[in-house]
Amino acid sequence: MSDQTEREIVRRELDQSAANPAVQIAEIVAELENTEPTRLPTMYDCVDGMLDNLFSQPPSPEAQMAVEFSYKSYRITVEQDATATFVKTG
Repeated sequence: MSDQTEREIVRRELDQSAANPAVQIAEIVAELENTEPTRLPTMYDCVDGMLDNLFSQPPSPEAQMAVEFSYKSYRITVEQDATATFVKTG
């Protein structure tokens, strides 16, 4: 994997006990884009509460559930274990 590709992938751990994981995602994207979270579009249309359910009513560990979606210029994958991967797409 080239250095350029490595720089385009960011992994973070989310706080599963936080009230709204979508806010954490927006904060990370804002940090990556060097802007304020309030300047980003709402995430509701992208994930419509799916992140909340992933942590508040998680499936069994054997399910290895993940939610993947596009937001801003990133392809974001959130794993059941609260690992989030951000891949810059544009």
